[in-house]
Amino acid sequence: MRRVRTAAPHLPRWLAGWFGLRGQAPQADEAGHRHATWLELFLDLIFVYALAAVVRRLGDDVTPSPSAVLTVIGLFVVVQWAWLGQVFYDTRFDPDDAVQRLLVLAALVGAGAITLGVDEVPESVLLPVGYLIVRGVLLLLYVRARPTSPMARVVTTVYLIGFGSGWLIWLASLTAPAELRPALWIAAMTIELATPWVGVRWLNRWPVDNRHLPERIGQFTIIVLGSALANLLFAVPDHPPPHMILTAALAFLIPAAVWWIYTTFVTTRLLQRRLRGGQAYTYLHIPLGGALLLLGWALGQTVRLIDADAPRLPLELRLLLGASIVIWTVCGLALYWLWTRPSAVRLAIAGYGVVSACVITTTVHQPRLMLSLLAAAVVGYAVLLNRRLTQAGAEHRPPAG
Repeated sequence: MRRVRTAAPHLPRWLAGWFGLRGQAPQADEAGHRHATWLELFLDLIFVYALAAVVRRLGDDVTPSPSAVLTVIGLFVVVQWAWLGQVFYDTRFDPDDAVQRLLVLAALVGAGAITLGVDEVPESVLLPVGYLIVRGVLLLLYVRARPTSPMARVVTTVYLIGFGSGWLIWLASLTAPAELRPALWIAAMTIELATPWVGVRWLNRWPVDNRHLPERIGQFTIIVLGSALANLLFAVPDHPPPHMILTAALAFLIPAAVWWIYTTFVTTRLLQRRLRGGQAYTYLHIPLGGALLLLGWALGQTVRLIDADAPRLPLELRLLLGASIVIWTVCGLALYWLWTRPSAVRLAIAGYGVVSACVITTTVHQPRLMLSLLAAAVVGYAVLLNRRLTQAGAEHRPPAG
C-alpha cells in the first residue's frame, strides 16, 4: 500500500519537521499489516463518554418522541463523523510524530467540548466549538500531508475543499440564533458526508488500508456495543432478585449475538480486497452504529419496565426495538453485498431476521415474553448467519504457503 513518504529532500529541514516527514512508521506486525497506534486508542477514550452523553439525551422516558429520536441520531452522526475523520487520515498517513501528537491532543480537547455540549444543544455553543476544533485539527493534518507526494496532493485537495467548506458553515453557526443553528449544522454535515462520494474518483486511486480501516471501525462498533451493555447494567436494580438476573441475562443475549456476528464477519476479512476508498463500507456503519446505540437504550428501558412489573410495553418502545434490529440486519446484508451478491440462503436468513423482529415487537405486548422471544429470535439469527459467514470465509481463504 502507498503511504506517506518518510523523507522529502526538496523541503528545508525545519519545514520537513513541521510536515512530520521524520516521524515514526505506523505500527505493523511481522507481516507488515497496519494496526492501530497507541495514539489512536487514546483518542477513542473520549468518544466513549461522547456516546454516553448522546444516548442520555433520551432520558428515562419510555415513549420517546420522533423528534427526540431524530436528535439523538443526528448527534450520533456528528460524533461518529468527527471520529471517522481521524481514522481516514491515519489509514493513509499517520507519521505519529511529536507535532501530530500535539494536534491530536488538541482534537481530544475538542471531543471533550462535544461531549459537554451534547446535553445543551442547540442553545450552547460547546458542541459546534468542539466540532470546529476536531475538524480544524484534521484540516491542519491534511495541510501537513499535502506536499509529501503527488497522490497526497490529490487526496488532500478533495478533503480540504469539502471539509473546509463544511467547517466554514459550522463556524458561521456560532453567530446564528439558536433556533437556526441545527439547519446550518445539517447543511454542513451534508457537504462533509457528500465529499468522499463526490471525490470518489480521486480517492480510490489511493485505497485505504484494507486491514486498518475495518479494525478501527470495528473498534468503534465495539465501543457502541459497550454503551449498549452499560445501559443494561444501569437498568438492573441493586441486589436484584433471581427473576431480574434472568431478565438481564436474556437482554444481554441480544448485544452478545450482535457482537458474535460482527466479529465473525470482520475476522473472515471477506471485504479485504474490495474496500478501495472505503466509502461504502464506512457509510453503512453509520446507520448500523446508530441502530445499536438505540437498541441498547431500548433494552435498558425494557428491563426497567420488567423490574417495575409493567403489564405491557408501550408501542413507541417496541417500535424502537424492532426498527433497531431491522436496520442492523439490513446493514449487515448490505455489507455482505459489498463482497458478493447474496445467495438465496443469505437472503432467507436476512428475511428471517427482519420478519421475526417485526412480528415479535409489533404483536407481543407483555414485557418479559417479548424480551424472551426477541432474544431467541436474534440468537437463532446469529447461529444461522455465523455458520454462513464461517463457510464463506473458509471457501475464500487463500491456501497456506
